[in-house]
Amino acid sequence: MRKRRRPTAYPVAMTRASVKRLFVFYLAAVEVFFFSALATALSREEGDHLQRKIDDIAANASMRPLKPKITPVSQTEVNSYLEYNIPDKIPRGLARPEITMAGSGALAGRVLVDMDEFKRGRDARDFLDPLNYISGQVPFSARGILRTENGKGRFQLASAELMGIPIPPQLVQELVGYFSRTADNPRGLNLNAPFDLPAKIRRIEIKQGEALIAQ
Repeated sequence: MRKRRRPTAYPVAMTRASVKRLFVFYLAAVEVFFFSALATALSREEGDHLQRKIDDIAANASMRPLKPKITPVSQTEVNSYLEYNIPDKIPRGLARPEITMAGSGALAGRVLVDMDEFKRGRDARDFLDPLNYISGQVPFSARGILRTENGKGRFQLASAELMGIPIPPQLVQELVGYFSRTADNPRGLNLNAPFDLPAKIRRIEIKQGEALIAQ
């Protein structure tokens, strides 16, 4: 009896054609079932509502003494703000960002990533690197927990996927670092590092569908 050949480990053995087919499938599914549904819930009015809340938070931060205040921000307001109010401020190579507030500190995010843009700024890698075979805009998603206390915050990554395929934290950091680069911080954000909350915000409590911002 012929011994069956053990299949090569996925995804290294994926051919260029198979990756392209997988990309088209996932992108079409996300476009049709996710983004079209999301668009019906967003509005410029909701985005403007959040802008007014941001202005109020900034104004309150300049008060002497600071007035203790809690500002509720809904998931719909955040996603409307991203869609209508600051699309020109979203880093080049990213499109259609969306945030989900799941409660108990849990956050999830989705965005379309231009892999050609990402690879232009990436050092040359081994030809077996599966990212060599991915091009165009692909869906990226990540989930984790936001912890905040005493004006400090930290995001603990739980999982991430590119085109529906799980990816390691090292690659997530590469993506975050590349697309968050600035002139003052050419390496971009460190996903594992704690950060200061702005505008004298003491904590942010993530509930289901909304965040409570406490100053």
